[in-house]
Amino acid sequence: MITASHAARLSPPVTDWRTLWREAVTDPRELLELVGLGHLAARLPANDAGFAVRVPRGFVARMRHGDAKDPLLLQTLPQLAELDIVLGFGTDAVGDMAARSAQGVLHKYEGRALLIASGSCAINCRYCFRRHFPYGDEMAAAGQWRKALDHVRQDPSISELILSGGDPLSLATAKFEGLSEGLAEIPHVTRLRIHTRLPVVLPERIDDAFIAWLERMPLQKVIVLHANHAAEFDQGVDTACSRLRQGGATLLNQSVLLRGVNDDIDTLAALSERLFAAGVLPYYLHQLDRVQGSAHFEVDDPRALALVEGMRHRLPGYLVPKLVREVGGEPSKRPV
Repeated sequence: MITASHAARLSPPVTDWRTLWREAVTDPRELLELVGLGHLAARLPANDAGFAVRVPRGFVARMRHGDAKDPLLLQTLPQLAELDIVLGFGTDAVGDMAARSAQGVLHKYEGRALLIASGSCAINCRYCFRRHFPYGDEMAAAGQWRKALDHVRQDPSISELILSGGDPLSLATAKFEGLSEGLAEIPHVTRLRIHTRLPVVLPERIDDAFIAWLERMPLQKVIVLHANHAAEFDQGVDTACSRLRQGGATLLNQSVLLRGVNDDIDTLAALSERLFAAGVLPYYLHQLDRVQGSAHFEVDDPRALALVEGMRHRLPGYLVPKLVREVGGEPSKRPV
């Protein structure tokens, strides 16, 4: 583990999430130095393999010092394997562009519309299925959400609005006020779902202003977190989850099955237990979206199925996530 002196240097006594966002590690060499692995810098790919590094320092502080196989480090450090061109791995892994219905709106599934709220993330995960997404052209929050909400308003079949990204919580809370005002005029939308990694990687984002907005939002609220390993949790994450629940949100989690990170029974079982201890219900365990640059993370289906079967033997049913894959053009996630 990181020593107390390292932790003090990595986690300065700052609570404003915007300041912590700006102070994130963006140089992979610095990341390696901070976790005692500076001698591995020669193994880094040029130009970060075309996908910028961003890791909040509080998340770095949870990494095991001196361990090149730390599961949090592997999710965030560029690898030479990302440069491999692998058949079947492309730039639009789940058919996002074919599902575009309006500016920043993806309409894939009946009854639900997904808004690309932001192109920014507090952390850049190396397996990100939208690492090649044209965010500059697809921002639902542009123009006070007007075009996106116009599309939703004209389709009474939409009862659930999903905010994704990037990470929607990268937006200032004031941006959500405009969304609230627009949704108040659309009676057929009854549920708001937010997919976010920030409560896990930058829990300071769950501040008083955001909770106040969440409490005022009259819709049913579901927040889907994204954690892949129990080591991603600490007291700050627990507090953020508690505050979100108090704000009226149901908390779910979806993970990605990643080779070398969480592809064993003990790790997956520990993650489910840790999620539930924080008041979060395991929801989905995703097979990897086959985006270019991520092939080294893939776990084959037979092993994935064996892992889930092992979880069924060890855990109560409500702690066993559904193993799914997203396939472009299909009407729902496909059970594996």
